[in-house]
Amino acid sequence: MEHFALNRLDALNHIQSEFDSYQKNFFPERKPEFFCLELNGEAGELANEEKKLWKGKSVDKSQLEDEAADVFIALMNYSNSRQINLTEAVKEKLFKIENKRKSLAKEGKEY
Repeated sequence: MEHFALNRLDALNHIQSEFDSYQKNFFPERKPEFFCLELNGEAGELANEEKKLWKGKSVDKSQLEDEAADVFIALMNYSNSRQINLTEAVKEKLFKIENKRKSLAKEGKEY
């Protein structure tokens, strides 16, 4: 994975841990299903803003940033509620993607 700095992903462990502490210290305990639904709702709100752009309407960048942040926070909360180590999960997924990309490239195809 010469094109992607995997060692920088380790910072994600710290970020995920901080989100876990924040959630546990300041908000009621919630089940993973709640966070999964929250994640999908937030992703839907981001998609609605993109749909407006796709239709040629004006959307302020700050609205996209706000919705993207909501998706990120919801993903942190969901992952923590399911004890998913995002650093390891992302690294593993990137290896799979890279292997598939290289395999397709050998066949003259794009990923």
